[in-house]
Amino acid sequence: MKLWLDADAAPRDVKDVCFRASERLALPAVLVANHRLTLPLGYRFLSTVRVEGGPDVADQYIATHADKGDVAVTADIPLAAILVPKGVVVIDPRGEEYTAEIIGERLSVRNFMDTLRSTGVETGGHAPYGAREKQAFANALDRVLTRALRTA
Repeated sequence: MKLWLDADAAPRDVKDVCFRASERLALPAVLVANHRLTLPLGYRFLSTVRVEGGPDVADQYIATHADKGDVAVTADIPLAAILVPKGVVVIDPRGEEYTAEIIGERLSVRNFMDTLRSTGVETGGHAPYGAREKQAFANALDRVLTRALRTA
């Protein structure tokens, strides 16, 4: 089992929570990005993969290499829509788990919002990432990792 991080846009707080969970559980964590990442010292189970190309190349790498039973952290709904049917547990940086029951709806809403934005409609975005979001993410990560480790 591995913990995959779509590291291109993951908030620093999310990475920190993942680093600590990886160390605590002796769980390999792989950060994938299209830019160079520097890992903090003292974490034995972290690794990085730098992919060349556009923003979706990191997503493609994770989609290709993640296996059933792994856990992935991403805000990218199209990536989640690929991973969930493969049996990868996916949560977003705000702690929402993407399940088979909701991923189709989330993808439809995302595509609809993309269409609106492409026509010039201002759709807003998420509220700023703060302490409450970090705590929700930490709780969700703990839940999904505990569940995944039990079934591994």
